[in-house]
Amino acid sequence: MDRDLVAAKLESLRRCVERIADKTPPSSQDLAQSADLQDIIALNLQRAVQLSVDVASHLIGDTDMPPPSTMAEHFDVLNRLQVISPALADRMKKAVGFRNLAVHSYQASIGISSIRSAVATWTIFDSLPRPSLHGVPLPDGS
Repeated sequence: MDRDLVAAKLESLRRCVERIADKTPPSSQDLAQSADLQDIIALNLQRAVQLSVDVASHLIGDTDMPPPSTMAEHFDVLNRLQVISPALADRMKKAVGFRNLAVHSYQASIGISSIRSAVATWTIFDSLPRPSLHGVPLPDGS
């Protein structure tokens, strides 16, 4: 595993989550009235999910586990490897589903509570113990 690449992806993930949090307006009505905010949030949600899957792929690649066949399955594998908890695996799989909604426009709008839940899911990465990421240093946000 290329630890520098994984660390760079984690830093990009942190920036995406920060951007989502910074651009999330106080109400769904404010969000509904701003196509620009919707686009910024949707793009960063897509990037955050993809980066999360990329990091998972790198971690799984260092094991004997077969490669996952879906984005969501990456988090099941990380759970089986005891890299993440079952609760975090479920939240990440929901984030993949949320990404699919945003990308494929299955829903007309993205709700504020869903955005805040997604942000909370990704900020969990900041609290993971370093050994859980097989020694990959988490960016410190500086």
